[in-house]
Amino acid sequence: MAGSGSHGGGGKKKARIEIIPLIDVIFFLLATFILFTLSLNKSNGIKVNLPNSETGEIRDPSGSVTITITSEGTLAWDQDPVTLDQFIARLQDYKRNEADPKILINGDESANFSQAIYVFDEVRKLDIHKVLIETKVRPPTSG
Repeated sequence: MAGSGSHGGGGKKKARIEIIPLIDVIFFLLATFILFTLSLNKSNGIKVNLPNSETGEIRDPSGSVTITITSEGTLAWDQDPVTLDQFIARLQDYKRNEADPKILINGDESANFSQAIYVFDEVRKLDIHKVLIETKVRPPTSG
């Protein structure tokens, strides 16, 4: 009789664990974790070519403002390009409205050093003490 439920070889089939789909899921989770952790250390500023440093440390960008100094010497407040007057006004507002202000300076390695000093001076004039400079971590040279 067709469809009577009889199975040709007799006996029960053993359950098998398929390992290939399990490996695929594990690799997917690993890739997702890696991408997530890389996105945690993103800068809020404009993308610039950061200078190298052997003594760089992990930073916490939460609650901070990123001030970018481009290679052309222009300034940006987070992602917004600003003039010098706008920079001063935003810095004053930030100091007034933030209980614990923190500044990240994100300067291009070919930017004019005087621009970085200008940013430092304006931040210090407002008595903001938490100032960090973003760098790329360079592996120590063996000497």
